[in-house]
Amino acid sequence: MNRRKVTVVGAGHVGESVVRALAEKDLADIVLVDIPAAENMPAGKALDIMQTGPIYGYDTKVAGATSYESTAGSDIVVITAGIPRKPGMSRDDLLNTNAAIVKSVTEQAAKYSPDSILIIVSNPLDAMCQVALQTSRFP
Repeated sequence: MNRRKVTVVGAGHVGESVVRALAEKDLADIVLVDIPAAENMPAGKALDIMQTGPIYGYDTKVAGATSYESTAGSDIVVITAGIPRKPGMSRDDLLNTNAAIVKSVTEQAAKYSPDSILIIVSNPLDAMCQVALQTSRFP
């Protein structure tokens, strides 16, 4: 039997927390993806989470990546990528920046996992869900 596969895009605090919670449930193997500028950060976080498995009693495979090839065939893609709102930044500023990020991530998710379910966690949430829906053209 093939295990389910979940991709989490964005290896910041939210993404790492999502991966840790999923790993502890041992329901699926996980790929944590972040931008190439993050270099080995997603792989390091994935290894840390995977190595706690024997202590907490799970056997989830967790991989880190800076490209989307290893995400192919994911059942679920959780998008946490985006920048946090900074002091003085308007909601519109945040929307424009994160819309471009979510659009790019969604294009990759749709390309490599066209039958996946998208879960959007990026802010502003309502607008980012709409960006992902329009970009993916998923039902």
